[in-house]
Amino acid sequence: MRKVDMRTVPWLSFLYLLCFLDRTSIGNAKLYSMEKELNITDTQYLICLTIFFISYALFEVPSNIILKRLKPSVWLSVLMVLWGIMMTVQGLVHNYSGLLVMRWMLGTFEAGLFPGVTYYLSCWYKRSEFGIRAAIFFSAATISGAFGGLLAVAIAKMNGIGGKPAWAWIFIIEGLITVAAGAVSYWIIVDFPDTATFLSEAERTVVIRRLQGDAQFSAAGEKMEWRHIRKALTEWKTYLAMIVYAGVDMPLYAFALFLPSIINQVRYSATKANLLTVPVYALACISTCLVGFLADRYGNRGMYNFILLSIAAVGYIILIASRNAALSYFAVFLSACGIYPCIHSAWMSNNSEGTYKRSVALAMVISWGNLQGAVSSNVYRANQTPWYPLGHGLVLMYIGTGLIATVTFRFLLKRENARRDRGERDEIIEGHEGGFEVNGRFASVDDARREKGDEWSGYRYTL
Repeated sequence: MRKVDMRTVPWLSFLYLLCFLDRTSIGNAKLYSMEKELNITDTQYLICLTIFFISYALFEVPSNIILKRLKPSVWLSVLMVLWGIMMTVQGLVHNYSGLLVMRWMLGTFEAGLFPGVTYYLSCWYKRSEFGIRAAIFFSAATISGAFGGLLAVAIAKMNGIGGKPAWAWIFIIEGLITVAAGAVSYWIIVDFPDTATFLSEAERTVVIRRLQGDAQFSAAGEKMEWRHIRKALTEWKTYLAMIVYAGVDMPLYAFALFLPSIINQVRYSATKANLLTVPVYALACISTCLVGFLADRYGNRGMYNFILLSIAAVGYIILIASRNAALSYFAVFLSACGIYPCIHSAWMSNNSEGTYKRSVALAMVISWGNLQGAVSSNVYRANQTPWYPLGHGLVLMYIGTGLIATVTFRFLLKRENARRDRGERDEIIEGHEGGFEVNGRFASVDDARREKGDEWSGYRYTL
């Protein structure tokens, strides 16, 4: 498994770092007179942020289906090269309409990476191993926040070279790095366990058997059938998980897109504001990995979600009430430590069995969460500076919704596990006593497992 770790997690984390960097670098570029030079208003800037999330959300579910039908090494590499090109061209635009089109295209091609990799990792690891890997992968977003601030400061020194302003060079340099990374990804990204060429036949068998022993019965391969996709589309878990994830994702994007501006407006210059984001993201990275490890070790992902969202809520209450720069900066640390470790995709992934079903369910949850980025793009208005009461208030409302949905989701999962413990969900198995006709009739336990996935009576949900 260490061999698998080294071939999957580090490179995919690096790709997500680039993904998040390209997505949020517009927040850094804004501090270097981008709006003035493109002659765009605050409202037009917010529309450019918003349109990214609309295309991003629209293409996540189709992308995950294509990923499963194609191969990760091919599909993810193609997406990266294309969004790298869009990012580079973003630095060459001269007006509002050009920036708007590039943001739409950037969202279209970035859409496949996060849901695709989340699903892809869940096809390699047991449920008790997935959280820490997802945490390390997702912590790349926090590193990109810290790195983005430093990189923006460094690239800004290129102001005037080739007749291009500092903000344009931020987009061009970061885009070219992404194109190069996407091009080499074809030879670095490995495919699914049943076809992985870097493992021997015996090693592939070990990986698949481990997953099957963890109630992932589809690990050896699953035929594409519409009923699997239909299950994901009609299941209550998917929709409740979407509400939980929205309660995490809207605050996350609001935080990532506007942190430099929040710090800048409170007291500091553009360069200092970008540099002051670095320690915030460094602490968020540490807390994300720590929570991922603890949740894998001790379970109770729902309880961790509740505690973390409560910490984030305290941070935003302070931000709303504070009129002191130092206190607001402290509250930003609290908020980051509460928002970033809520890797809800690990919780949802743990509770969905069947490769196609999990693929679609994860894409739905993540796309709905990312669509909230369209909301978060519009809550920090220029006329609310420097304390942004409306923005902070709406983020707090989303966190409250996430808290309520987390408690509800955990309660319903626990109740369903109890029903299975009492035998209320037992199927009729030929040659065995007991079971209920309403739960289905099967020739063997293995048939019941394969057919029903996480609805099988022997499957227990992760709380």
